Amino acid sequence: MPASSPESGRLPVLLLCEPATAGLQVAALTLLDRLLVAVHRAGCGPICVVCAGELPAARRARVLGVQFEVVRGIPPLSAPTLLASTDQMVQAGDLKSVAAARGILVTPAGERLPAGVAERWQGSVADSLAGVPTVVATGVAVAVRSAADATVAERALWASLTSSSDGFVDKWFNRPVGRPLSKLIIRTPITPNQVSLASIAIGTVAGVLFGFGQHTLSVLAGVLFQVSAIVDCVDGDVARSVFKESPLGKWLDLVGDQVVHAAVFIGIAVGLWRSGLQGPFLALGGSAVLGGLIAFGVVVRGMTRKGEPNRRLQKLIDGATSRDFSVLVLALACAQHLEWFLWMAAIGSHVFWVLALGLQLFPGKPAGAAK
Repeated sequence: MPASSPESGRLPVLLLCEPATAGLQVAALTLLDRLLVAVHRAGCGPICVVCAGELPAARRARVLGVQFEVVRGIPPLSAPTLLASTDQMVQAGDLKSVAAARGILVTPAGERLPAGVAERWQGSVADSLAGVPTVVATGVAVAVRSAADATVAERALWASLTSSSDGFVDKWFNRPVGRPLSKLIIRTPITPNQVSLASIAIGTVAGVLFGFGQHTLSVLAGVLFQVSAIVDCVDGDVARSVFKESPLGKWLDLVGDQVVHAAVFIGIAVGLWRSGLQGPFLALGGSAVLGGLIAFGVVVRGMTRKGEPNRRLQKLIDGATSRDFSVLVLALACAQHLEWFLWMAAIGSHVFWVLALGLQLFPGKPAGAAK
């Protein structure tokens, strides 16, 4: 098999395409397809696939430009090589750790998986990896030897798709409710960016309905805002489950949230003003939108700055970007007290950006720094 050049420092890969498992699907992609993308994202290569029969589908790997060679028999190993068979579901981060440690991947329960670095071929993956250091998986790592095992691996994959900004409502309502839609969409040509645009459209319609200042329409708007939050979870689930993440998708998600929030703030402010209720509602709506725009700029500033991650800043951002407040909006719409939310948004958005900017300007000592 081809060896990596000394200049590249990359670890060559030998993938064994097992006939009973390579074509099994986990979340719409074959195990071979997932393994190809995983080793590629782990920074390993060149990739050689050993397949004696018909090669299972590897559509996503090909779309992502993953290059690999297919051979019928196992070639001699000319250098330390990452060995992996399709009898498993593993992820790029763990394979990267295995490559760095020159070890073998094991599940948290201690089960050895057919993925590790070997010096030479000894007749089987297990024998070739005997005696190498173990690396405990931190991502999804499941042995797959049957269709039932593939189902277990798929459940583990979906369960792992969370975000650091998920609040209580996201964890227990938005993601579980949106999950059937995610499982349907990954089997269609619909892209995560199209899902993001749908979420933005739904949230914007909610803002328009809030602007009428009528109780029934405000409740409907609150429901649509909640639906927008659910769909906003779906785009990320789809992107990560089938390797469709993109820089455009990340920015579309960030900007889309700002568009929806601005529409809701303005809609609630206009609706309260039109309802005849006494209060500086238009000024409050403008303050909430302005605070949101400044906060967005401060967050982008933090994201684009180089250096050590600011954990305190990230924790603040995660807490502030939780979708949990959509439930509060719906509850206050039902109770006819949306003015309470508007006051909170008008003040809270400015408190957030001041705190976020302060953490950027005065980050304090990095975690683990000497006192």
